[in-house]
Amino acid sequence: MNRSDMKLTGDQLLTFLEALATPHRLQIVSILGRERKYVSQLARELEMSRPLLYMHLKKMEKAGIVKSTLELSDDGKAMKYYELVAFDLPLNQALIAKAAQSLTTKPKGSES
Repeated sequence: MNRSDMKLTGDQLLTFLEALATPHRLQIVSILGRERKYVSQLARELEMSRPLLYMHLKKMEKAGIVKSTLELSDDGKAMKYYELVAFDLPLNQALIAKAAQSLTTKPKGSES
């Protein structure tokens, strides 16, 4: 998906940027950008527990950065694979200004 072709709302931009805002998630993008992986493979490569990895992947999936598929191995074991959803987001002040106009999320400390 080429996000530069999308009408990106302010809320979608925030969700996308928040989903990338940790070193672990940037590493996940780097790894999945090369090839899809099943969760145990990815957890070993990142030296991270599966529960913590699932927390990161859930946030990234909600933002549309990764997607998952459940497949059966030859021995009948269920394996959840994750892959990167291709994106091209030209982050610049024009994009941010346009997205800011549609924000529904209020900044912290602002009055309701």
